[in-house]
Amino acid sequence: MNHDSYPDSYIKAILDEVKTVAMVGASGNTVRPSYFVLKYMLSKGYEVWPINPGHAGKEILGQLTYASLNDLPQPPDMVDIFRNSDAAAKVVDDILASSRLPKVIWMQLTVRNEAAAQRAEDAGIKVVMDRCPKIEYGRLSGEIGWVGVNSRTLSSKRPALKSGYQHRGLKSGH
Repeated sequence: MNHDSYPDSYIKAILDEVKTVAMVGASGNTVRPSYFVLKYMLSKGYEVWPINPGHAGKEILGQLTYASLNDLPQPPDMVDIFRNSDAAAKVVDDILASSRLPKVIWMQLTVRNEAAAQRAEDAGIKVVMDRCPKIEYGRLSGEIGWVGVNSRTLSSKRPALKSGYQHRGLKSGH
């Protein structure tokens, strides 16, 4: 996979497929980017499990926070890493050492680790680096264009908001 340029279809397929997200490095601090992303992903119907050993047992946005990925009730569909690039490698290694593999490992903006990405892909896990699922979701749904931002997605129709899980209307026929 070329991690410098992802096809929209690759990102869209991930956002459509994923239902559960483990957010490593989630913060209860309302001015941290992870807090905004957690809140946004919850509003779009994803089940998000915050991972932060310092907040374990407490709630962030009404979600129980776990100390580690191994403490989750089930393997997540996606692990969203809000840690630096070096720490991301350890998170990936911890994931690969477990028997609870996600479908996707997503490294947030500015987070890149080519070697860790290759190890994950060799294990059959999709990888996204240096991107934000909140931004990508908004861009692909056209939602980000509502405020005048160029989403590189053209449509003559405003996306129809649907009820239930992931109401962005990205899937054709919905």
